Amino acid sequence: MLRITRPLLTAATLAFVVAPLVPAPTEAQETPADIVRRVLDRTPLIDGHNDLPWAIRNSVEGPHDVEAPAHDLRGSTPFHTDIARLHAGSVGAQFWSVYIPYDAVEEGAAKVQLEQIDIGRQIIDKYPEAFGLALTASDLEAVYGEGRIASMLGMEGGHAIENSLGSLRAFYDLGVRYMTLTHNGTLDWADACCDEERHGGLTDFGREVVREMNRMGMLVDISHTSPATMNDVLDVAEAPVIWSHASARGVHDHPRNVPDQVLRRLPENGGVVMVTFVPSFLTSNDQATIADVADHIEHIAALAGIDHVGIGSDYDGIESTPVGLEDVSKFPALFEELVRRGWSEDELAKLAGENVLRAWREAEEVARILQRQRPPSTRTIEDMDGLIGPEDRGTGELGTAGAAR
Repeated sequence: MLRITRPLLTAATLAFVVAPLVPAPTEAQETPADIVRRVLDRTPLIDGHNDLPWAIRNSVEGPHDVEAPAHDLRGSTPFHTDIARLHAGSVGAQFWSVYIPYDAVEEGAAKVQLEQIDIGRQIIDKYPEAFGLALTASDLEAVYGEGRIASMLGMEGGHAIENSLGSLRAFYDLGVRYMTLTHNGTLDWADACCDEERHGGLTDFGREVVREMNRMGMLVDISHTSPATMNDVLDVAEAPVIWSHASARGVHDHPRNVPDQVLRRLPENGGVVMVTFVPSFLTSNDQATIADVADHIEHIAALAGIDHVGIGSDYDGIESTPVGLEDVSKFPALFEELVRRGWSEDELAKLAGENVLRAWREAEEVARILQRQRPPSTRTIEDMDGLIGPEDRGTGELGTAGAAR
């Protein structure tokens, strides 16, 4: 056998041979925080639901006293929210929920709703250096481009319109850009998630409410509704819908969450589920975590697609939060968790705000087309469904008291 004789390696020769195998010094590897910072520096993080207006109303002596020094949002507050923490959390746009409880119908739901819209508008107007009212998707981008937090109003519960499409249009004119069809109580025209289901979803008038919202360009929010109502809305909707704050029933079987069957319908509609941080919606464990929120996000993305998921925290509408998501400053931690799970920058940007912006733009385009095709609806619940007396209305008792908003 032919043997090849190799020369003996001296210490100097060995050093020469081995040295190139050692990687040259490089810059420190990027951390998940670095990646998230880059994404949120160029993409508005849009939170679908923050109940600060109601928290303020309930924490001061007068329902309109947003001037109270103890609640100056430029300083620290007892809430989940203030301006410094919003900036720390890279929040670029916020839907402020102008929630009113179901039992507001007893004193006049439209009256209480007007008061809440007033409080929401006062909050935005009081801090012009921090907030800017956004009535369109383009407004959102413009305010965000100025370094301010784009601020939109979202109604929570169709009981506020008191069965009137005229009231619905008036609320839109005051700046409301989404309406959650129900809260926890079944309405005369729509079944809620947490009350008796009396209609099998939407009534004829309920379908007319959805059509009129599409005509105006108001986003239809089907958080809090029953699965039958969700499906009816998807059957009639001409524009993308949203869930401003909900999670996935396939991960945790809670009546406030979205069933898998509904999630599979989202690509056809173009809608977005904005995943919430309400602990009881996330897990049956004693304590929810960031990982639980990420599990719901990934489940929705897997079934509906990455284009159909967003963030809807419900800060200041909940009494407890997942560990690691204690207030509005903590949003980046959730995105860092997803980076560790392998999410790309493009996927993170879609979750942060691009999906909601796309859905809103599409809803605006649908509205422009529909407004050329048909006038405002003058239909009434009496001529469509027949008059329903207040004694027949649901109570919303399941989950109303102390429920997350």
